[in-house]
Amino acid sequence: MIKLNSLSGVELLFFCFILSMINCLKIINYSFYFFYRLIWLVIRYLPRRLVLFKGSLVGLLIYFLSSRHRRLCFRNLEIAFGSILTKKEKKKIARSAFGHFGRIIFDTIKFIQFEENKRMLLFRIEGMENLHKAQAEGKGILIFSAHLGNWEIASFPVASLIPLHVVARPLDNPVMDKEWQRIRENLGVKVISKFQAARPIIEALKAKEAVAILMDQNVLRSQAVFVDFFGRLAATTPAVAIFHRRTGAPILPVFCLMTPDKKYRLKIYQPLSFIASSLPEPELLLQITQILTKIIEQEIRQTPDQWLWFHDRWRTRPEKEYPFRTEVKEERVKNN
Repeated sequence: MIKLNSLSGVELLFFCFILSMINCLKIINYSFYFFYRLIWLVIRYLPRRLVLFKGSLVGLLIYFLSSRHRRLCFRNLEIAFGSILTKKEKKKIARSAFGHFGRIIFDTIKFIQFEENKRMLLFRIEGMENLHKAQAEGKGILIFSAHLGNWEIASFPVASLIPLHVVARPLDNPVMDKEWQRIRENLGVKVISKFQAARPIIEALKAKEAVAILMDQNVLRSQAVFVDFFGRLAATTPAVAIFHRRTGAPILPVFCLMTPDKKYRLKIYQPLSFIASSLPEPELLLQITQILTKIIEQEIRQTPDQWLWFHDRWRTRPEKEYPFRTEVKEERVKNN
């Protein structure tokens, strides 16, 4: 306990300032939550197609109002596509990506308000046999994916077939973090905090359950390996590779993309396993992470307007940066 009468005038002022900042932060957090609940109520009484339309409008509003995120989006598109795409094509992808983000946030809120049988009608699942094949190995499953399409509701059909854990970073707003965790639990998953993940992941895999990790976000240099992503080195988590090597659990690529008719295509690819190699362990982890990152890149190239281009993916740089750009085929990128 701090005794206020023992503080000097300056210390007391500083203490009061800290208290006021904490209270201000709480007000902001609860104000944001109140705004979210208001949106939740509006979405509840709107048909899904109108919800999707309203969500895309909100996303576009963010595009026009947030110059910082807009500039970051254009910079990332320039890194990824360079002269392959025209400025007009990059602008179209940027606007579509913001609209898509708003659309899937609104759609996720609408989705959890549906009955279970109505939820399943929104999915077309490809590669279900691959999930069964991975499950049959009896070592649990390491699912990897990206912030592409709608990664949140992708967990629902998977969790209906096998117990599913999702590794996620807690939101900065603790009130909203609790709410979003409730949404994820409604989708049938158990949430593992990114900051205390090792033991729960091992335990889940030992129990022959599935663990999903999104590995397309920037990470700190101390937590990263640097792999080629769109022709430039990107700090990437080697977590999937590490747990695969430690447990032998198969790696399953899964992506959930929105289709033109506003339903979802859940793609489950062949399970991957990497046999023991004479390579030193760090090099093997790097090699596996590179292969998985290239799979993500190929998925993004097919639907670039459904990825989070306004995330600072290339922020963390290697200690010794050196010129690195692979040759990219001069092909036009399909924009759905």
